[in-house]
Amino acid sequence: MTNTEHAPRTAHTIVNPDGLHDPTPFGYSHTATVPAGTELVLVSGQYGSRPDGSVVSADFTEQVNQTFRNIGTALAAHGLTLGDVVQLRTYVVNHDVSKLGPIAGAVQANWGTTPPTQTLIGVASLATPDVLFEVEAVATRR
Repeated sequence: MTNTEHAPRTAHTIVNPDGLHDPTPFGYSHTATVPAGTELVLVSGQYGSRPDGSVVSADFTEQVNQTFRNIGTALAAHGLTLGDVVQLRTYVVNHDVSKLGPIAGAVQANWGTTPPTQTLIGVASLATPDVLFEVEAVATRR
């Protein structure tokens, strides 16, 4: 999917202030504002699963890409797209710096130069041993 397919339809604003490093190559932004009266849509932790719940692959990058497709599917049920996401919470099993590339690549593929805010949390494990990556999302709707 291209970034234009995920153009936000809400009035949230992403800002990366002068005086802070440019976080966009790493797949996140520093701040976001959401105007009063905006509905929040919360997406629970999604992982790289098929519709039957099984993990798509043992490959980390494949799990990352499927996870973001699954978030898109969850948002579509509310008439939203990835462009409506204002915040991500990302959980990575046994995180190390080599995992940043696939994550940043997937975020840039989906949000281009205006990614949502994001916090990455390294964890020992997730729900089942084959799940390596999980993401929660907060989206907005006017």
